Amino acid sequence: MNGHFQEFEDEYLETMYEFHEKQPSQPVRNGDLASALGVSPASATEMVQRLAGKGMLDYVPYKGATLTVKGMVHGQKMKRRHRLAEVFLAKLSFQGDIHATACRLEHAFDDDLEVAMSLLLGQPDFDPSGRDIPLATPDISKRIQSTQSQVRSLDSIEVGASGQIEALFFSASDSAVFSQQGVSIGTEISRTADGYSFSGTPAAQISTDFASKILVRVSRE
Repeated sequence: MNGHFQEFEDEYLETMYEFHEKQPSQPVRNGDLASALGVSPASATEMVQRLAGKGMLDYVPYKGATLTVKGMVHGQKMKRRHRLAEVFLAKLSFQGDIHATACRLEHAFDDDLEVAMSLLLGQPDFDPSGRDIPLATPDISKRIQSTQSQVRSLDSIEVGASGQIEALFFSASDSAVFSQQGVSIGTEISRTADGYSFSGTPAAQISTDFASKILVRVSRE
């Protein structure tokens, strides 16, 4: 039950952050919050009071609630993870409901996975709908920057850089095509002015879409 209740709190703070994106610092009435979450006004009031007691919200009865600094950090973190999950699913050519699935995935994120996902996706600025992806919190940003020089998506490395393929996020058919060309996890790859060279083969052109789905551990820049 504690895990599920934490998810409810996460959803409330994430939704409060969405209101903040649209109207910064404006109080959110419990009825508006209830409508956004699809719950009863009574349930929204109970949760708002609970989150206020935890120092996540400032709540004034009959006027509404705003995020505290602590609540802002948590809401921003959850919204960032949701939108990173949407970018990830879009890159996988996921055929289901991206938004609903991302809602479930965001609760499985911890700090380690957020760092890894940020690096894997090449630090995207926007989700598939064109909405801003919130910045990482300072602790996560520091970790990302400390490892960013080591692990990159192929399309983000500079000409002259080389490394080893760590992961391929392709469909089965695309994976088969690349495998026939001798490209797989562990393959050495370098970027030249003419394209990409795999294990010393002549450089070839790869679309940005494909290159963004190849994760490389950079050994030389």
